[in-house]
Amino acid sequence: MRIVIDAEKCTGCEACISSCPFGAIEMKDGKAVINDFCSVCKSCIDVCPAGAISEVADGDAFTPDMDLSHYKDVWIFAEQRHGKIAGVAYELLGIGRQLADERKSALCAVLFGADEHEAQELIRWGADKVYHAKDAIFDAFNDEPYSQMMIRLIEEHKPEIVLAGATAIGRSFIPRVAGRIKTGLTADCTQLQIDPESGNLMQIRPAFGGNIMATILCPNYRPQMATVRPRVMKRGEYDAVRTGEIIPVKTDGLTCRTKVLSSVCEDGTCKINLQDAEIIVSGGRGLGDPKGFELIRELAELIGGVVGSSRAAVDEGWIPYRHQVGQTGKTVCPKVYIACGISGAVQHLVGMSSSDIIIAINKNPDAPIFNVATYGIVGDLYEVLPMLIKKIKEAKG
Repeated sequence: MRIVIDAEKCTGCEACISSCPFGAIEMKDGKAVINDFCSVCKSCIDVCPAGAISEVADGDAFTPDMDLSHYKDVWIFAEQRHGKIAGVAYELLGIGRQLADERKSALCAVLFGADEHEAQELIRWGADKVYHAKDAIFDAFNDEPYSQMMIRLIEEHKPEIVLAGATAIGRSFIPRVAGRIKTGLTADCTQLQIDPESGNLMQIRPAFGGNIMATILCPNYRPQMATVRPRVMKRGEYDAVRTGEIIPVKTDGLTCRTKVLSSVCEDGTCKINLQDAEIIVSGGRGLGDPKGFELIRELAELIGGVVGSSRAAVDEGWIPYRHQVGQTGKTVCPKVYIACGISGAVQHLVGMSSSDIIIAINKNPDAPIFNVATYGIVGDLYEVLPMLIKKIKEAKG
């Protein structure tokens, strides 16, 4: 059961607000509305003099008065860390540009924090407008001010589509935004398309362990919201002379019940980001022993790469989760991906198969990894890697 308020009957007398012990009723445009804090205590029903409040079953049809024609433009959330735009923002601009062109609408970026130079970079990568909220409250990520600001902007400007990266930040506050504005959200999308018949956003993502690709629509509510896996979309065209509009956003009235005192790098690895790496050397169960990662690290350091792993190696406790590549780890798209002792389960392939060059080293000639590899070496990695390391050292003098 749930409580609903008939906007046509509501007179805006505010009698229901004081009757609610949970603060679940608020005024919007002169009308009372129910927010997410409602516990269906029913105390508001009897105090409403206009009879505008009632209780309905969850299955009862109650559709908000939403005119979809009022919603336009494609928005992307431009995540920033330490004042620098995250790479996923430029990937979102790439797919966002395609969607906006199909919908014949503007492509807008939303940036919290950072400076105007970073906002200008978003325009050069394809944004027509940048809504820039510059305030110290955004310097360190916090769910509350981020979600409050995004909700405020969406309610004021009414975008048709809102995209964000499926990163720790995007996964944290974007669901809160979707819940508060009561629209749908598809997480971890790997493809986005416009339905040529309805004009709705087709949000495509793997399901059931990657065994099927599900296409999800949100036809009756706006905006249509999705988070997109990093490194699955290609960046658009960079134009150093491209111009656009940077719109300063007022940040007054934002509240925050918590404060970030400091950020601590785990093992000093803040600078190591698998999703931004151009060379990745990964190890899997075929290493047979955690000491095998010593060879992996040595090779990675020699060629300027970073260390990755399969889920099996993480589950064995050989290496921390932050190195995991795959459906339940990081999606990567480096120039070179070297898979050592990784058989190539579909969940791992989902996370790395878009790499430019894939080099597989495995003693099993029938390992599935060879089906996607650009180059394959059938052999014992404990024989192959030392020889490879030796040759690279000789080449470097």
